[in-house]
Amino acid sequence: MLDITYIREHAEGVKKNCKNRHMAVDIDRLLFLDTERRNLQQEIDDFKAVRNKTSKGKPSPEDIEAMKVLGEKIKKLESAHKSIEPEYLDHLMEVPNITHPDAPVGGEADFVVVEERGKVPQFDFEPKDHEELMTVADMIDFERGSRVAGSKFYFVKNDGVRLNQALLNYGIDIVTKHGYTLVETPDVARDEVLEASGFNPRGEEAQTYKIEGTDLNLIGTAEITMLGYHGNEVLDFSYGPKKYAAISHCYRREAGAYGKASKGLYRVHQFSKLEMFIFCKPEESDLLHQELLTIEKEICDGLGLAYRVIDIPTGDLGGPAYRKYDLEAWMTMKDGDDKYGEITSTSNCLDYQARRLNIKYKDENGKNQFVHTLNGTAVVLSRFPIAIVEQFQKEDGGVEWPEVLRDFVRKD
Repeated sequence: MLDITYIREHAEGVKKNCKNRHMAVDIDRLLFLDTERRNLQQEIDDFKAVRNKTSKGKPSPEDIEAMKVLGEKIKKLESAHKSIEPEYLDHLMEVPNITHPDAPVGGEADFVVVEERGKVPQFDFEPKDHEELMTVADMIDFERGSRVAGSKFYFVKNDGVRLNQALLNYGIDIVTKHGYTLVETPDVARDEVLEASGFNPRGEEAQTYKIEGTDLNLIGTAEITMLGYHGNEVLDFSYGPKKYAAISHCYRREAGAYGKASKGLYRVHQFSKLEMFIFCKPEESDLLHQELLTIEKEICDGLGLAYRVIDIPTGDLGGPAYRKYDLEAWMTMKDGDDKYGEITSTSNCLDYQARRLNIKYKDENGKNQFVHTLNGTAVVLSRFPIAIVEQFQKEDGGVEWPEVLRDFVRKD
């Protein structure tokens, strides 16, 4: 969340930022509630100061009676303050992060292509999409997955399993080489951690699975669990930022995300992912964001993929991100001329998430300050197989596996 002091002092800028990010937040109502709760708190503090002063001496019967009346006033004021707090916090949590001044302003289609890498394949035959290729090769079974668990669930089989394991091992080798600590996280997180991460929209937009009768949720990304890993801690950055590479299963409702553009593995309810996550000092986060992007490119370059890097526009950033880059791979499954689909994403969230979970470090003056958090996809075992199978398909329906994976996946 944003600091309420910042919102008070930059109200018009915050309103403009909400508009640019296509988020309807009633900043005026938030500031009204903020003023009300501060006024109530001041009255409570003033009355308590009077009560404390009176209690230091030997109170007269009149003083005792006056203290009873004062106590009732304090109780009413505290009740009023308590009744305002939930609405105040709801409004505060809805305010999105500030936005990098260079992020393109606009909606989903207004992204900026930063660079294009790799060579788009040219086929001398009619290429197929990954769902057909993997089904015929007995690498995936959507029909039985749907029968067992519902639409958009699936079984991975044979070389599909080997491909997934190869991708994970390949990604692990690269990220650990860069000094990232390998972690395997729980697949569930408490409500407060989900809320802090920004992955807890309500109502129709909710994309997470709630475990009924508990305060637990199936996670949509290891970003959530890794954020909670250092919740309510003061971190020691004596040896540099804390960098993690986290493996988890991911669960997403993907409500309404059906149709040709989301076919096959592109939008599914369950997948595995290797996610990078960083806690750092504020002055380091811009450079570390570039490091995450560089590692993502190294992974995709090593696989020989054709892809592009895009700078995400304000209206598509979501709540927590200050700036976000996506890597989009070329895919045969995509219609039209723009045949690219997201395979990785990396975001700098500044102190927006850390403020919610009270994650701090000591600065050079020994004062506690909020850390900055960043995240980036290393390998995701839904989108990566799409790009590999579709880009490296052969006329006979087989796949010419990338060289870095051939020790793990059969060539035929």
